[in-house]
Amino acid sequence: MRYKKPKYYPDFQCIAGSCPDTCCAGWQIVIDEESLEKYSNINSDFGTRLLNSIDWYQGIFEQYNRRCSFLNEENLCDIYQELGPEALCQTCRQYPRHVEEFEDLREYSLSLSCPEAARIMLSVKEKTEFEETEDLVEENEEDYQDFDLLLFDRLEEARELIFTVIQNRSLDLGKRMAVLLLFSFEIQEALDRGELFELELEACLEDILKREEKGSFKARFRNMKAMADDLKKLEVLREDWGKELENLQAQLYDRDEETYAKIRKSFGEILHKSGKEQDWDIWGEQILVFFVYTYFCGAVYDDMIYTKAVLSVFSLLWIREILLERWYIRGEDPKLETVCRAAWEYAREIEHSDENLNLLEEIFDGSALYKPENFLPGLTI
Repeated sequence: MRYKKPKYYPDFQCIAGSCPDTCCAGWQIVIDEESLEKYSNINSDFGTRLLNSIDWYQGIFEQYNRRCSFLNEENLCDIYQELGPEALCQTCRQYPRHVEEFEDLREYSLSLSCPEAARIMLSVKEKTEFEETEDLVEENEEDYQDFDLLLFDRLEEARELIFTVIQNRSLDLGKRMAVLLLFSFEIQEALDRGELFELELEACLEDILKREEKGSFKARFRNMKAMADDLKKLEVLREDWGKELENLQAQLYDRDEETYAKIRKSFGEILHKSGKEQDWDIWGEQILVFFVYTYFCGAVYDDMIYTKAVLSVFSLLWIREILLERWYIRGEDPKLETVCRAAWEYAREIEHSDENLNLLEEIFDGSALYKPENFLPGLTI
C-alpha cells in the first residue's frame, strides 16, 4: 500500500477556541456506522439526548439554526465534554484531515474549508511537495473489483505533469490556468474517443504550452457575470454566504464592463505598489494545487476529468473575486489573513455539500460557458 500526503500535513493542530469559526455548523455531519451503534447503546440522560438529536435514517446529527445539536453556546462539543474524545464520530475526529481511497493508494490532505488548515496551506512560500511512503499491507481485492487501475495510472501521470505547470513560476498564473484546462480537455477528449492510452501526454502538454491565449476584460466580465448565476444555483449553507453573493452581484456585476475593468486595474495597481504581486500568485498556485491534488484523480470513478480541472480554476477565480469585492467595498488589503478567510468561506460552501459539488460538475459538463474556447479568454488578462 502506498500513502501520499503534502509535506505540511503533519503541521495541523486544532486551535479550538482561537478559531475564527466553528466546524460544527453549516453542514450535515455524517456519522459512521460504528459511532451510530455506540450512541444507540449509551444508557444515561445524555444517551437519551443522543437518541433524540440524531437523524437515524440519514445517519447525521440534527441541526438547529444550522448548528449541530451538540454544539453549545461556547461553540464547544457536548459529546466531547460528556463522553470524551474517543466518543466522537469519525468525521469529527478526522476533520479537517481528509483521505481519498484508491486501489493500493491512500492520499491524505487537509480541507481548505478549515481556517487553520487554510492558513497552513497558504503560508507555504515554496512549491508544495508531497511525501510518499509504502508498506506491505495488501488491499482487499473484492473492494476494488471495478477499479480501473490503468485509467488511474494515466490520471496520476497526467496530474504530475499538471503540477509541473501549476508550479512553474516563470509562467503567468492565467497561462497556468489555461494550460491546466486545455490539457485536461485533451485528456477528456481522448478518453471519450477510447484513445487515452495512445495519447502522448508529455508531447500533448508541450504543444499546449506553445499556444498563445488572448484574453480581455470584456470576456472576464461576461464570464464572471454568467458564473455568478451558476453560483446562485447552489445550496446556501450559511447565511453570510448568501449576503456575500448579493454583494458580489451588486458591486461587481450589476455595473457595466468599463467599471468592472477599472476596479480590476486599480486592484492590480494596489498589488504592485504594496509588493504583493508575487504573494498573490503564490496564494493562487497553492489553491490550484490543493484542488487538483484533492479532486483530479477522483475521475477514475466517474470519467469526468475536465470538470475536475474546471472546478480548480472556477474555485480560484471566485476566491479572488471575493477578495476583489472586499477590497473595493471594505478596503481590505490582500494579505494572508484576508486570503485565508475568503478561501475557507468559499470552500465551506463547496466542500461541505456533496449536492453542491455534484451540481457544479453537472453545470461544468453541460454548459458551453466552460468549454475552453469560451472559458479561456476570461483568464489570461
